[in-house]
Amino acid sequence: MSMANAAPRLSRRLGEGVFLAACWVATGIALVALTTILWSLLTKGVGGLDLNVFTKSTPAPGSEGGLLNAILGSLMMCTLAMIGASLVGFLAGTWLSEFARDSHYGKVVRFLNDVLLSAPSILVGLFVYEILVAPLKGFSGFAGAVALGLIAAPVITRTTEDVLRLQPTALREASVALGAPVWHTIFAVIWKSARSGMLTGALLAFARISGETAPLLFTALNNQFLSLNMTKPMANLPVVIANFALTAYDDWRRLAWTAALLITATVLVVTMLARTFLRGSARS
Repeated sequence: MSMANAAPRLSRRLGEGVFLAACWVATGIALVALTTILWSLLTKGVGGLDLNVFTKSTPAPGSEGGLLNAILGSLMMCTLAMIGASLVGFLAGTWLSEFARDSHYGKVVRFLNDVLLSAPSILVGLFVYEILVAPLKGFSGFAGAVALGLIAAPVITRTTEDVLRLQPTALREASVALGAPVWHTIFAVIWKSARSGMLTGALLAFARISGETAPLLFTALNNQFLSLNMTKPMANLPVVIANFALTAYDDWRRLAWTAALLITATVLVVTMLARTFLRGSARS
C-alpha cells in the first residue's frame, strides 16, 4: 500500500519541480531581456541629456537642438486627454458599479468597454482621423488629445468600477439611513473612500498613453517648431522617437534615445505613484 502511494506522490513532486524550474527559466529570460533593454536605454540615452534638451526645439540635421517642443506637446495633449478621459471614466465607472450593476444594458456597456480597452491603438488613431482630421482637413493637437483620451477612458472606467465595487455596502446603507440622497452618498462617501484607487487608475491610464505613437501619427502628426496652438500639428515625444530613430544622422538618433529615456522615466515615476496610492487604498 505504501509503494502504491509513493508513486503518485513522486509523480506530483516531479511535476511540481519541472513546473517550478520552467517558471524560474521564464522569469530569468524576462529579467535578462528587461535588463538588456534598460541598459541600452541608459547607456545611449543619458549621454544625450543636457540643458539643450529642455530649452531648444528639435533641430535640423547637424544643428544644435533639443526636445522642448516635443516635451510640451506631449504634456499638453496628455493633460487634455486625461481631463476628458477622467471625467468620462469616473462617471461611466460609477454608473456601471452603482446603477447598472448586472443589468443587461450594463453588461453590454461593460463588454463594449472591455473591447475598447483591448483595441489596437492604431485603430483608435484611424477612427479619430476619419471623424476629426479628414473632415477638418488638418492634423491638430486636439485630434491627438481625443485619440489619447479614447485610449485612456476605458482604463479609468474599468478601474473605477472595480474599485467602487470593493467598497463595503454598509457605507452606502449608513449614508442613506442618515437621509442623504444617492448622488450625495456616491460623491461624498463612496468616492471619498475609493479616491486612492480611482487616482491609481488615472495614473495607470496616463502611463498607458504617454508612449503611444500610432494614434498621434494619424492625428497630431508632428511639428519641428515650438507651437502651443492645439488646432495645428503638434510635436510630441513618441513621433519624434519614431522619426529620429530611423535616420542616418547621429545627433537625431541620440535625441531619439534621450526622448525614449524621458518617457521611460516618466512612466516609472507614474507607476511608482500609482503603487503608492494603491497601497494607501488597501490600508484604508
